[in-house]
Amino acid sequence: MAKTKMTLGDFKKFKAEGKKFSYVTAYDYTTASIVNESDVNIILVGDSLGMIMLGYKGTESVTMEDMIHHIRPVVKGAPDTWIVGDMPFGSYQVSNEQAASNAIRLIKETNCDCVKLEGGVEMLDRIKAIVGAGINVMGHIGLTPQTASSLGGFKVQGGTPESAAKLVKDAMELEKAGCFSIVLECVPSVVGKAVSEAVEIPILGIGAGPYVDCQVLVTQDLLGMYGDFKPKFVKQFAQIRKAMVDGLNDFHKETVEGTFPSPEYSFNKAVDIPKLY
Repeated sequence: MAKTKMTLGDFKKFKAEGKKFSYVTAYDYTTASIVNESDVNIILVGDSLGMIMLGYKGTESVTMEDMIHHIRPVVKGAPDTWIVGDMPFGSYQVSNEQAASNAIRLIKETNCDCVKLEGGVEMLDRIKAIVGAGINVMGHIGLTPQTASSLGGFKVQGGTPESAAKLVKDAMELEKAGCFSIVLECVPSVVGKAVSEAVEIPILGIGAGPYVDCQVLVTQDLLGMYGDFKPKFVKQFAQIRKAMVDGLNDFHKETVEGTFPSPEYSFNKAVDIPKLY
């Protein structure tokens, strides 16, 4: 039975009903189509594609063109899944006009369902400008990878009473500004609980503990595809990298031995070929 795509109203409804939901990444048509066959509700085409797909050291170098190029095939591959398009670093920080213009471009050129941008109260004007343009906005607070260096690196956020209170305040203000949901990344579980209880919109947690409304993981992380690096909050639900390497090695072995292709994988029609040499 095919799943039903979430609607904008479902986000608040699910939270009100205490219904949990799930959220993963995809950056290409094939992966998106696999997620679409699963029960997962949401796909993020995140600027994490900079590291995972393009080999960058961080997300700062990702461009609007990169994002559009990767969002388009994901939208095509996952018609029954809510698709989030990340706004890359530099696409919304300069002005309200820049933020709205790039958000409009992202929606027009990809047909994704919403945009996501990082930042708390300092981004309220940008969020209001995008919402004012008629675009659904997902917020992102806590660890914000685009500005991680200013936060002291990829570290847990909200570890003091003051920083925890700021995250609660950020979430409340983002809700007032028009965000329909908020990603909360890398915070203590108690902070995830406090933030979730402070707002009526769902909190989508990645490394934010069990008390949030939705769990988020990078697909390559949860399937064991992304090498040796594994954040504390990542559970590997499969070991796809090993299966892929094993499959490639078996292909190489049978090629070297001459056992592939066997008649089963060859076209075996007899053909009389004139001798030309």
